[in-house]
Amino acid sequence: MRLVLLSMLSAAISFVATQALALPAPMSDDELLAKSDLVALIRVLSVTCTGVAKDERTGEALPGYKANAEVMEVIKGDIAKGDDVSITFHAVPTHMLGPWTVYYYPGEMVFTHLVKDGDGYTTTWWNGRGKLVNKAVITDLPTKAGEAVEVPRRTSHPGN
Repeated sequence: MRLVLLSMLSAAISFVATQALALPAPMSDDELLAKSDLVALIRVLSVTCTGVAKDERTGEALPGYKANAEVMEVIKGDIAKGDDVSITFHAVPTHMLGPWTVYYYPGEMVFTHLVKDGDGYTTTWWNGRGKLVNKAVITDLPTKAGEAVEVPRRTSHPGN
């Protein structure tokens, strides 16, 4: 009997722990649009490592990032096509369940939903990154503060 109770208690603790780490529900397209300050097609020009902090739970060193992106098309927001925006994001522990953060990589062109965060933006929700239009040119992000990876800005041609 004691073994059965111990097994049940262990199962209950595992269930609660799993639920605590479970990925929150995705936002609907309508909810993402309503909660976002900027919805746009962007082309990521550069990503800079802004610093590295140790995760409180795992002790893992996790870089923080700032992406600089050119706005290619605006669906919602007060930014004009051709303007640049800064987007902050940070790495999550390696064994964490779910994509708790949204990464941006130089060269990629992607639709995204952003909220104002100080002088820049951050992704509205973990599913706020939409359709990928062009793949990234660089997929390895820097891991030391001050390091950056970048792609050249596209030059516009007459008629474009």
